[in-house]
Amino acid sequence: MVQPANIADWFGIKDKVALVVGGGYGMGEATANRLAQVGCDLVVADIIPERAERVASDIRAMGRRAHAAIADMCDREAGAAALEKAEADLGGIDLMVSIVGQAAWVSFLDTDEETWALDQSRNLDCFRRCAQWVGKSLRRREAKGAMVAIASADGIQGAPMHAAYGAAKAGTIHLVKTIAMELGPYGIRANAIAPGTVATTRAMEGSSHAARDARARDMGVPLGRACTMDEIADAALFLVSDMSRYITGVTLPVDGGWLEARTDIKNFLPTPGEAWVKT
Repeated sequence: MVQPANIADWFGIKDKVALVVGGGYGMGEATANRLAQVGCDLVVADIIPERAERVASDIRAMGRRAHAAIADMCDREAGAAALEKAEADLGGIDLMVSIVGQAAWVSFLDTDEETWALDQSRNLDCFRRCAQWVGKSLRRREAKGAMVAIASADGIQGAPMHAAYGAAKAGTIHLVKTIAMELGPYGIRANAIAPGTVATTRAMEGSSHAARDARARDMGVPLGRACTMDEIADAALFLVSDMSRYITGVTLPVDGGWLEARTDIKNFLPTPGEAWVKT
Protein backbone atom coordinates (compact mmCIF):
# COMPACT_ATOMS: atom_id res chain seq x y z
CA MET A 1 0.00 0.00 0.00
CA VAL A 2 1.35 3.41 -0.99
CA GLN A 3 1.50 5.75 2.00
CA PRO A 4 0.34 9.39 1.63
CA ALA A 5 3.14 11.91 1.23
CA ASN A 6 1.83 14.30 3.90
CA ILE A 7 -0.78 14.47 6.64
CA ALA A 8 -3.35 16.31 4.52
CA ASP A 9 -3.35 13.46 2.01
CA TRP A 10 -4.52 11.03 4.70
CA PHE A 11 -7.95 12.65 4.62
CA GLY A 12 -8.45 11.84 0.95
CA ILE A 13 -10.51 14.91 0.04
CA LYS A 14 -7.97 17.09 -1.74
CA ASP A 15 -9.58 19.07 -4.59
CA LYS A 16 -13.08 18.18 -3.41
CA VAL A 17 -15.60 21.01 -3.29
CA ALA A 18 -17.00 21.51 0.21
CA LEU A 19 -20.02 23.60 1.17
CA VAL A 20 -20.09 25.09 4.67
CA VAL A 21 -23.52 26.50 5.47
CA GLY A 22 -22.95 29.33 7.92
CA GLY A 23 -19.29 29.37 6.95
CA GLY A 24 -18.64 33.06 7.53
CA TYR A 25 -18.61 33.05 11.30
CA GLY A 26 -17.69 31.06 14.39
CA MET A 27 -17.71 27.28 14.03
CA GLY A 28 -18.49 27.63 10.33
CA GLU A 29 -15.42 29.76 9.70
CA ALA A 30 -13.22 27.37 11.67
CA THR A 31 -14.59 24.44 9.68
CA ALA A 32 -14.13 26.16 6.32
CA ASN A 33 -10.52 26.95 7.17
CA ARG A 34 -9.84 23.41 8.34
CA LEU A 35 -11.22 21.92 5.12
CA ALA A 36 -9.14 24.31 3.04
CA GLN A 37 -6.03 23.29 5.00
CA VAL A 38 -6.41 19.69 3.80
CA GLY A 39 -6.93 20.70 0.19
CA CYS A 40 -10.63 21.35 -0.32
CA ASP A 41 -12.11 24.15 -2.39
CA LEU A 42 -14.84 25.94 -0.46
CA VAL A 43 -18.32 27.30 -0.92
CA VAL A 44 -18.71 29.66 2.03
CA ALA A 45 -22.43 30.24 2.49
CA ASP A 46 -23.48 33.05 4.79
CA ILE A 47 -26.32 35.54 5.00
CA ILE A 48 -23.94 38.46 5.64
CA PRO A 49 -21.85 39.40 2.57
CA GLU A 50 -18.85 40.77 4.46
CA ARG A 51 -18.44 37.58 6.45
CA ALA A 52 -18.70 35.26 3.46
CA GLU A 53 -16.31 37.37 1.36
CA ARG A 54 -13.74 37.66 4.16
CA VAL A 55 -13.57 33.91 4.78
CA ALA A 56 -13.50 33.17 1.05
CA SER A 57 -10.62 35.65 0.66
CA ASP A 58 -8.70 33.96 3.49
CA ILE A 59 -9.14 30.59 1.80
CA ARG A 60 -7.93 31.90 -1.54
CA ALA A 61 -4.84 33.17 0.29
CA MET A 62 -4.18 29.52 1.22
CA GLY A 63 -4.03 28.68 -2.48
CA ARG A 64 -7.49 27.10 -2.67
CA ARG A 65 -10.51 28.18 -4.69
CA ALA A 66 -13.40 29.73 -2.78
CA HIS A 67 -16.86 31.01 -3.65
CA ALA A 68 -18.87 33.30 -1.36
CA ALA A 69 -22.49 32.14 -1.53
CA ILE A 70 -24.39 35.07 -0.07
CA ALA A 71 -27.95 34.11 0.82
CA ASP A 72 -30.28 33.06 3.60
CA MET A 73 -29.78 29.33 3.13
CA CYS A 74 -32.94 28.68 5.12
CA ASP A 75 -34.90 30.25 2.28
CA ARG A 76 -35.62 27.54 -0.30
CA GLU A 77 -35.43 29.68 -3.43
CA ALA A 78 -32.58 31.95 -2.34
CA GLY A 79 -30.54 29.01 -1.09
CA ALA A 80 -31.01 27.00 -4.28
CA ALA A 81 -30.06 29.98 -6.44
CA ALA A 82 -26.89 30.56 -4.40
CA LEU A 83 -25.85 26.91 -4.69
CA GLU A 84 -26.47 26.88 -8.44
CA LYS A 85 -24.12 29.86 -8.79
CA ALA A 86 -21.53 28.13 -6.58
CA GLU A 87 -21.54 24.97 -8.68
CA ALA A 88 -21.27 27.01 -11.86
CA ASP A 89 -18.17 28.63 -10.38
CA LEU A 90 -16.40 25.72 -8.65
CA GLY A 91 -18.06 22.60 -10.04
CA GLY A 92 -20.16 20.01 -8.25
CA ILE A 93 -20.37 20.09 -4.46
CA ASP A 94 -18.99 16.89 -2.93
CA LEU A 95 -19.08 17.60 0.81
CA MET A 96 -21.35 19.61 3.08
CA VAL A 97 -21.21 20.78 6.69
CA SER A 98 -24.31 22.62 7.97
CA ILE A 99 -23.61 24.95 10.91
CA VAL A 100 -26.66 27.25 10.88
CA GLY A 101 -28.67 27.23 14.09
CA GLN A 102 -31.05 29.15 16.34
CA ALA A 103 -31.75 28.58 20.03
CA ALA A 104 -34.65 30.17 21.89
CA TRP A 105 -34.27 30.18 25.67
CA VAL A 106 -37.82 29.73 26.92
CA SER A 107 -39.85 27.15 28.82
CA PHE A 108 -42.06 24.70 26.94
CA LEU A 109 -45.36 26.20 28.11
CA ASP A 110 -44.19 29.68 27.15
CA THR A 111 -43.00 28.67 23.66
CA ASP A 112 -45.23 30.42 21.13
CA GLU A 113 -45.85 29.44 17.52
CA GLU A 114 -43.38 31.96 16.10
CA THR A 115 -40.56 30.80 18.37
CA TRP A 116 -41.24 27.15 17.62
CA ALA A 117 -41.36 27.74 13.87
CA LEU A 118 -38.13 29.77 13.86
CA ASP A 119 -36.18 27.09 15.73
CA GLN A 120 -37.46 24.39 13.38
CA SER A 121 -36.59 26.50 10.34
CA ARG A 122 -33.05 27.37 11.43
CA ASN A 123 -32.07 24.04 12.95
CA LEU A 124 -33.91 21.39 10.94
CA ASP A 125 -35.42 22.75 7.73
CA CYS A 126 -32.26 24.57 6.65
CA PHE A 127 -30.22 21.37 6.89
CA ARG A 128 -32.99 19.41 5.13
CA ARG A 129 -33.12 21.78 2.18
CA CYS A 130 -29.35 21.97 1.74
CA ALA A 131 -28.96 18.20 2.13
CA GLN A 132 -31.64 17.59 -0.49
CA TRP A 133 -29.96 19.98 -2.90
CA VAL A 134 -26.50 18.49 -2.42
CA GLY A 135 -27.86 14.93 -2.48
CA LYS A 136 -29.63 15.52 -5.79
CA SER A 137 -26.47 17.09 -7.22
CA LEU A 138 -24.38 14.09 -6.18
CA ARG A 139 -26.88 11.63 -7.64
CA ARG A 140 -27.14 13.59 -10.89
CA ARG A 141 -23.35 13.44 -11.25
CA GLU A 142 -23.18 9.83 -9.97
CA ALA A 143 -20.64 11.06 -7.43
CA LYS A 144 -19.87 9.96 -3.90
CA GLY A 145 -19.95 12.45 -1.07
CA ALA A 146 -20.53 13.18 2.60
CA MET A 147 -22.73 15.47 4.69
CA VAL A 148 -22.44 16.55 8.30
CA ALA A 149 -25.08 18.35 10.37
CA ILE A 150 -24.24 20.19 13.57
CA ALA A 151 -26.87 18.86 15.98
CA SER A 152 -26.61 19.24 19.76
CA ALA A 153 -26.41 17.32 22.99
CA ASP A 154 -29.84 18.86 23.60
CA GLY A 155 -31.16 16.76 20.72
CA ILE A 156 -30.16 13.61 22.60
CA GLN A 157 -31.14 14.41 26.18
CA GLY A 158 -33.98 16.37 27.70
CA ALA A 159 -33.41 20.10 27.29
CA PRO A 160 -35.17 22.34 29.84
CA MET A 161 -35.79 25.83 28.43
CA HIS A 162 -34.77 24.53 24.99
CA ALA A 163 -37.89 22.63 23.94
CA ALA A 164 -38.06 23.99 20.39
CA TYR A 165 -34.31 23.83 19.86
CA GLY A 166 -33.95 20.34 21.33
CA ALA A 167 -36.86 19.00 19.27
CA ALA A 168 -35.35 20.44 16.09
CA LYS A 169 -31.92 18.98 16.83
CA ALA A 170 -33.49 15.60 17.62
CA GLY A 171 -35.21 15.81 14.26
CA THR A 172 -31.88 16.57 12.62
CA ILE A 173 -30.32 13.50 14.22
CA HIS A 174 -33.18 11.32 12.97
CA LEU A 175 -33.03 12.84 9.49
CA VAL A 176 -29.30 12.09 9.26
CA LYS A 177 -30.04 8.42 9.93
CA THR A 178 -32.65 8.31 7.17
CA ILE A 179 -30.40 10.08 4.67
CA ALA A 180 -27.64 7.59 5.50
CA MET A 181 -29.99 4.68 4.81
CA GLU A 182 -31.42 6.03 1.56
CA LEU A 183 -28.23 7.42 0.02
CA GLY A 184 -25.71 4.94 1.38
CA PRO A 185 -26.13 2.58 -1.60
CA TYR A 186 -24.92 5.43 -3.82
CA GLY A 187 -21.79 6.08 -1.77
CA ILE A 188 -23.20 9.15 -0.01
CA ARG A 189 -22.68 9.34 3.75
CA ALA A 190 -24.47 11.45 6.36
CA ASN A 191 -23.49 12.00 9.98
CA ALA A 192 -24.06 14.52 12.76
CA ILE A 193 -22.07 16.17 15.53
CA ALA A 194 -23.63 16.82 18.93
CA PRO A 195 -21.68 19.56 20.73
CA GLY A 196 -22.11 20.30 24.40
CA THR A 197 -20.99 23.72 25.59
CA VAL A 198 -18.78 25.47 23.04
CA ALA A 199 -16.75 28.66 23.34
CA THR A 200 -18.22 30.12 20.15
CA THR A 201 -17.60 33.64 18.92
CA ARG A 202 -21.12 34.63 19.96
CA ALA A 203 -20.83 32.98 23.38
CA MET A 204 -17.55 34.77 24.02
CA GLU A 205 -19.07 38.21 23.54
CA GLY A 206 -18.93 39.77 26.99
CA SER A 207 -17.39 36.61 28.44
CA SER A 208 -13.99 34.92 28.62
CA HIS A 209 -12.50 31.49 28.09
CA ALA A 210 -12.01 31.17 31.84
CA ALA A 211 -15.69 31.92 32.43
CA ARG A 212 -16.81 29.42 29.78
CA ASP A 213 -14.55 26.76 31.27
CA ALA A 214 -15.91 27.50 34.72
CA ARG A 215 -19.45 27.10 33.40
CA ALA A 216 -18.48 23.77 31.83
CA ARG A 217 -17.15 22.54 35.16
CA ASP A 218 -20.36 23.68 36.88
CA MET A 219 -22.34 21.74 34.27
CA GLY A 220 -20.39 18.62 35.20
CA VAL A 221 -18.33 18.27 32.01
CA PRO A 222 -15.74 15.57 32.90
CA LEU A 223 -12.96 17.22 30.88
CA GLY A 224 -13.53 20.37 32.90
CA ARG A 225 -13.60 22.94 30.12
CA ALA A 226 -15.66 24.19 27.20
CA CYS A 227 -15.17 22.85 23.69
CA THR A 228 -13.32 25.07 21.22
CA MET A 229 -14.53 25.89 17.73
CA ASP A 230 -11.44 24.20 16.29
CA GLU A 231 -12.44 20.97 18.03
CA ILE A 232 -15.82 21.06 16.28
CA ALA A 233 -14.02 21.75 13.00
CA ASP A 234 -11.73 18.77 13.57
CA ALA A 235 -14.72 16.49 14.15
CA ALA A 236 -16.42 17.80 10.99
CA LEU A 237 -13.24 17.23 8.98
CA PHE A 238 -13.04 13.65 10.23
CA LEU A 239 -16.66 12.89 9.34
CA VAL A 240 -16.55 14.26 5.78
CA SER A 241 -13.13 12.79 5.04
CA ASP A 242 -12.05 9.33 3.95
CA MET A 243 -10.81 8.76 7.51
CA SER A 244 -14.46 7.95 8.32
CA ARG A 245 -15.33 6.30 5.00
CA TYR A 246 -17.13 3.37 6.70
CA ILE A 247 -19.09 5.56 9.12
CA THR A 248 -22.58 6.79 8.30
CA GLY A 249 -25.80 7.52 10.15
CA VAL A 250 -24.12 8.27 13.47
CA THR A 251 -24.18 11.23 15.81
CA LEU A 252 -20.79 11.95 17.36
CA PRO A 253 -20.95 13.73 20.73
CA VAL A 254 -18.21 16.34 21.03
CA ASP A 255 -19.08 17.31 24.57
CA GLY A 256 -16.16 16.49 26.86
CA GLY A 257 -18.12 13.54 28.27
CA TRP A 258 -21.07 15.66 29.42
CA LEU A 259 -23.77 13.33 28.09
CA GLU A 260 -22.29 10.48 30.08
CA ALA A 261 -22.18 12.36 33.36
CA ARG A 262 -24.75 15.17 33.35
CA THR A 263 -25.01 16.63 36.82
CA ASP A 264 -26.42 20.10 36.16
CA ILE A 265 -30.15 19.32 36.03
CA LYS A 266 -30.43 20.90 39.47
CA ASN A 267 -29.64 24.24 37.86
CA PHE A 268 -32.93 24.11 35.95
CA LEU A 269 -35.23 23.17 38.84
CA PRO A 270 -37.23 25.99 40.44
CA THR A 271 -36.49 26.85 44.04
CA PRO A 272 -39.32 26.33 46.55
CA GLY A 273 -42.06 28.83 45.79
CA GLU A 274 -40.57 29.85 42.44
CA ALA A 275 -42.77 29.53 39.34
CA TRP A 276 -41.41 27.21 36.65
CA VAL A 277 -43.15 29.14 33.87
CA LYS A 278 -44.71 32.58 33.49
CA THR A 279 -47.98 31.28 32.02
